[in-house]
Amino acid sequence: MDPSRRKLMTATLAAVAAEGLASCASRDPEHRRSAGEFTDDAAITAKVKTAIATEAGARTAAAINVETYKGVVSLTGFVDDQDQANRAMQAAKKVQGVRSVKNDMRLKSG
Repeated sequence: MDPSRRKLMTATLAAVAAEGLASCASRDPEHRRSAGEFTDDAAITAKVKTAIATEAGARTAAAINVETYKGVVSLTGFVDDQDQANRAMQAAKKVQGVRSVKNDMRLKSG
C-alpha cells in the first residue's frame, strides 16, 4: 500500500474511533465520570458484593445486582424475605466509599 493511502486510511480510522468514543460519552457533565471515579465505583461494587455475601450469605448475594455510580449504590433483584433485604442494605452501607444506598430489591412472592 502506498504511503499516502496508508495515511488517509489511518486518519479515517482515527476519526471513526474518536466519533465512536464521543458518542458513548454523556454530553451532560453531571452524568460523566472520570476514569478515577469509574475505577472507584467498580471497587465499591466489588466490596459491596463481598460484604453482602459475608453478611447475608452467598445465595442472597447471587440474587442481588449491585451497581455503583459516583458512590451511590443501587441494589436490585429478588430476595426471599425482608430480613435478607435489610441485611444486604446494612452490609452495603458499611462499605467505605458508599455515599448512599438505593433499595430496589423486591420480595419473592410466596
